[in-house]
Amino acid sequence: MTSQSFITQAIDPPPKRDSLVQAEPISNHPSRLGRSKRMTENLAERLDRMESLDAIRQLASKYALAVDMRDLDAIVNLYVADVKVTRSSSGREALKASFATVLRSFRASVHHIGGHVIEFDDPDNAHGIVYCRCEHEVGGQWVPVYLYYLDLYRRENGRWYFRRRNPSELYGADVLERPQPGIIHWPGAPDRFGSWHAHFPSWAEFWEKDDAPDTAIAPEPARDAFIDSMRRGERRVVAMDFAFSKRRDA
Repeated sequence: MTSQSFITQAIDPPPKRDSLVQAEPISNHPSRLGRSKRMTENLAERLDRMESLDAIRQLASKYALAVDMRDLDAIVNLYVADVKVTRSSSGREALKASFATVLRSFRASVHHIGGHVIEFDDPDNAHGIVYCRCEHEVGGQWVPVYLYYLDLYRRENGRWYFRRRNPSELYGADVLERPQPGIIHWPGAPDRFGSWHAHFPSWAEFWEKDDAPDTAIAPEPARDAFIDSMRRGERRVVAMDFAFSKRRDA
């Protein structure tokens, strides 16, 4: 090919529009219409999941703000109306009374949200775990507590709520003290054990083995089964003991 012919071919004008093959409308092809419908449905499901993830993350952030600003109505309105509070009580009024007691056991507070894992049981129910560093003004002391929340979420009338929120503590101590992992040292109350490791069998399993790791690898968990896999399918929780909050001498 000569350089002249190459240039000629390179600058040849594109074919006229009416010489192009015209695609038939999708409606004339049932198979294409089916694929298009499935793609639209799949896109709607993915968009709903993304919006739900963001709404649930907002729940955790709104909770932290409402607790630190002592807005009891804002707190309880983040929960489903029939929230279970104790074995014998449920509902937002009972929850408000409970928060009114607990939140008077310290004055200023800061709840700083960390990692948040969210997984769906179905489009309207989900579960998750939220890391949080909480700091409290207790009398003349400043007490950081590190914990995570084991949450259950439910969507009602298009809005996501907490169905259950259970804190599990790693440590708690005055800021001038060295924390002891697993011990919650709250001013004016007996020391108590945290439940940080209690929900995950892998902690005990790891330390029961020798230094040589097991080379066998468990199958990768299914989508939305990461937490359940780590918890070996268990959903029950070790309930936090709030007896310390009833002591008003701290």
